Amino acid sequence: MSRNRNTYFIVLLLSAVTLVAVRQPNPVRADREPVTLMRTPDGGIQPQVAVDQKGALHLIYFKGDPAAGDVFYVRRDPGKSDFSKPIRVNSVPGSAVAIGSVRGAQMAVGQIGVGKPGRVHVAWLGSAKAQPRGPGGATPMLYTRLNDARTAFEPERNVMQFAIGLDGGGSVAADQSGNVYVAWHGNPAQNGEANRRVWMARSRDEGKTFARETPAYREPTGACGCCGMKAFADDEGNLYILYRAATELVHRDMYLLASKDGTSGFRGTDVAPWNLNACPMSTASIGESGRSVLAAWETAGQVYYDEVDPSKFKISSAVPAPGEATDRKHPAVAGNARGETILAWTEGTGWQKGGSVAWQVFDQAGHPLGKQGHADGVPVWGLVAAFANQDDGFTVVY
Repeated sequence: MSRNRNTYFIVLLLSAVTLVAVRQPNPVRADREPVTLMRTPDGGIQPQVAVDQKGALHLIYFKGDPAAGDVFYVRRDPGKSDFSKPIRVNSVPGSAVAIGSVRGAQMAVGQIGVGKPGRVHVAWLGSAKAQPRGPGGATPMLYTRLNDARTAFEPERNVMQFAIGLDGGGSVAADQSGNVYVAWHGNPAQNGEANRRVWMARSRDEGKTFARETPAYREPTGACGCCGMKAFADDEGNLYILYRAATELVHRDMYLLASKDGTSGFRGTDVAPWNLNACPMSTASIGESGRSVLAAWETAGQVYYDEVDPSKFKISSAVPAPGEATDRKHPAVAGNARGETILAWTEGTGWQKGGSVAWQVFDQAGHPLGKQGHADGVPVWGLVAAFANQDDGFTVVY
């Protein structure tokens, strides 16, 4: 009787172990760090983040009147918990814009020199108060950089010499060789979105001087007037630009442009087709994860990310955020040293309407790790940002 009872308990134990194994075929690793949420410092909105090669976190944000406000910069060094005292980026008060969530400032961190701290570069679409103006008094594409002492930003300059017609926001990228790129889309002839194109001004001397802007891509894709865009330079010096087209006014596809050195011509790839006879007022994100480049965008209420094929500069298999999607916008993407990726985005945001932030972590194969996160509190005209922590966890800023 005792032997039968022991056999019975052993069978029950093995059954329980089997049941647990069936219910949890791919458990999340016990050593995973959770995703940390961070509010934008000083009650600001539209955070933009970058982590330099020394591990310092650089962050800019907007404050003030959405039609004529200011951009501020803070820094957090490795091992520190607090940010530095805010420095105003724009020297002309009220010269930045936040309306639409697509026109705000963007930031890049390049290198001053071997062994020196990263140089911070910022570009933004100027407000009605901005100075200097563009040609004929047009809205300027403004640029500035942090000074050598890292105590203030130089007076902003307009890098637009003739490619006027700003509506959606521009972007900035910087590499480790002293090249700085400011990109935007415009149309000097003012003859419609289908005739807009992406323009780029390049500096070879860390932003001291810029050459006259040139078209980044000569194919007639158009550019969605009030959509944002993203420029990014990776550690190898490759330059990427992600923007929304407006071909025949109804093909609002996402295009990825890539160049090996920023001057030898861009190769263009249609990343995500979307037929829509309207402007979705979207933004895009590009980041680096180890030796791979990650891109994220919105299509028809859903957000996606994927790695860029380093040999072909193309995207092959986009990964969507899991679950039902109807109003997901403004994605941000980042990767860690483990090959994991976080995709963060807003939900429920719109014209003069705030919403919530959501996020999902994925493994190297693009499979979700853990549950999707969600939190309320994205302000009007708000955006989200994301970065990998030194311990390979992630932080989402909103």
